[in-house]
Amino acid sequence: MNRDDAQHPTDAAELLRDVHARLLPVDAFTAELAGAMRYARVVADGLVLAYAVDGPTSVRILTDHDVARVGLQELRRAGYANLMRVPVAYAQVPGREGARLHSVYGDSHFVAAKALVLSEVARQVTGEPLPEAGALVVVPSRHNLVYHPIGDGSVVDALNTLADYAWGAHADGPGGLSPRVYWWHEGGLTSLTVIDEDTRTVSLQPPPRLLGLMKGLVRLDRAGRLATTASADAPDVDRLTQSTAESVGRLAEDPAGLGDAFGSALALAHAHCADDPDAAWLDTWEAWATAVQLGSALFAGAQPQECRLGEDLVRQLPETPAEPPADVRAWLDALYLALVCRQHERIGRLCQVPMARLREDDSVDEYVLHWADTLRTYFSRGAMDDVVEKLLATMKTSMPEALTHAPKDFVNRVDYQPVALFHRLVTDDPEAFAEALAEALAEHRGYWGESGAPRARLALGPLAMACLAHDRGFPVDPKQPYLPAYLLGRERIETIPDAGVPA
Repeated sequence: MNRDDAQHPTDAAELLRDVHARLLPVDAFTAELAGAMRYARVVADGLVLAYAVDGPTSVRILTDHDVARVGLQELRRAGYANLMRVPVAYAQVPGREGARLHSVYGDSHFVAAKALVLSEVARQVTGEPLPEAGALVVVPSRHNLVYHPIGDGSVVDALNTLADYAWGAHADGPGGLSPRVYWWHEGGLTSLTVIDEDTRTVSLQPPPRLLGLMKGLVRLDRAGRLATTASADAPDVDRLTQSTAESVGRLAEDPAGLGDAFGSALALAHAHCADDPDAAWLDTWEAWATAVQLGSALFAGAQPQECRLGEDLVRQLPETPAEPPADVRAWLDALYLALVCRQHERIGRLCQVPMARLREDDSVDEYVLHWADTLRTYFSRGAMDDVVEKLLATMKTSMPEALTHAPKDFVNRVDYQPVALFHRLVTDDPEAFAEALAEALAEHRGYWGESGAPRARLALGPLAMACLAHDRGFPVDPKQPYLPAYLLGRERIETIPDAGVPA
């Protein structure tokens, strides 16, 4: 840190022209230096925000005397404005399991300080802002930062990759700054790295809010509910058919694989609608029927029955005990499927799954549990006052300020839409239902865009609500995107083997 007074700008105008916000390591501050820089402040564990001028031959850290000459507010404004103009290079770096890492680097001593304005930097280098959940970021040296937008389940792999990278790069590179991983969120930095100096150990400890978000994103990704880079390409239906058949075929020896088999069958049912958007073909129906069978068996058990995925692909679903997993989103999928395929007995059995069991799922926001409870009560012919009370609880807990697990964009544009439709259904308002359905399908299109992910092919929750409305006599337009007409209008509905539950 050069404090050579000969490098001082001659006037306030020069100071404001050349000043930049800069990050410094906490351990670089001696008592003498700290006394001369009382304006500096700790912005995160291990990091201090100060201001410096970029001279022709050196970088000089400003003192309180410099700050007094122009005022801290003016200095801050100029320091951040100049920081944004610092030139950088940019590259994407592959991480573990497809995690996207973005590297920003350059010769300037101020590059790492761009972590303070990370959302603006992300927009500059990629053209896209950060998600509402923010990003993981490391600043191992003053010359670089690497970040990962928190938008899908790869966040866990990104966290581990960044932790390894930061530790090594901090030790090896010149101008070392911090070996920690930080969470950039709403303009602030929170350290996720805990360094115990007594035991000389290092651990990663995300705060509860981030931990809940990470857990929810991983679960959403595993169920194919988020548009990730891994799901950008449309799946091969033939290969997915074969893998689903193999998953079912292994259940006799590996009953624990039923959840994965259900997930595969559900993806297949969606994927068929890429080439058959009306669900008019027999192969499409058989995929839907198999998904219904497996979803029902997963939560309510089943007697042995055949699952058909084509003339040459008939697999035996073995007797399955009623041992529902604590996976409320999978339960909702199973219920939606049963509603679309008009499987009334299966709907009844799914609604017998204890709510206490579903509440053991700690990867979801509270509104998801309230929504499941609303549907259970409604289809169990509970009192309408109870249904309304639980529906209102669903709506209240789905507000942005109550969310801790799922991205707000996903909740608003995808997950909440069936709730809004059900509200119009129980208030017996066909016109409002039609408007809400059009909005739900527009939001589905807006969220998924051109993604080839199976979930992009149809709007399962809105389809289930539309089927309920159709059967109630609401005038539901069958020629709408993401609503297979042959399922909505019952033209493709055929008998699904249902041997009931085990004795």
